Amino acid sequence: MQEGYAGDLSPAEAWSLLKEDPKAVLVDVRTMPEWNFVGLPRLDGLSKETICVSWQVFPGMDMNADFAGEVAARGVAKDQPVLLICRSGARSRSAAMALTAAGFGPCYNVAEGFEGDRNGDLHRGSVGGWKVAGLPWAQG
Repeated sequence: MQEGYAGDLSPAEAWSLLKEDPKAVLVDVRTMPEWNFVGLPRLDGLSKETICVSWQVFPGMDMNADFAGEVAARGVAKDQPVLLICRSGARSRSAAMALTAAGFGPCYNVAEGFEGDRNGDLHRGSVGGWKVAGLPWAQG
């Protein structure tokens, strides 16, 4: 266990947990522009959908003061495994800690995020992440 949450998972480990545990949910904590223009993880074949709740509010990127309340309002119970994903794993780590503190969990961070780390040209989407792992996703 990491400090303040259940730990980090690779995208492949996250997919396995989502596949094996019917109660496990995936919460994408990015912003609406990211969901619309970069893409969204899909849970094809798992009889569940990605839950979208922003950790930070676009465009000012202030913290979403009601993040835990919005997650609960989307039907996530406090005793469910919650996997959180963002662009690279930073926001989702903070969100995992906050949900754990609010009594949810176990809460996991998808460490590489949706787009992964930057490559040598400082571009995302080719080094690690949900997309590079070949997991289902859709754009727009």
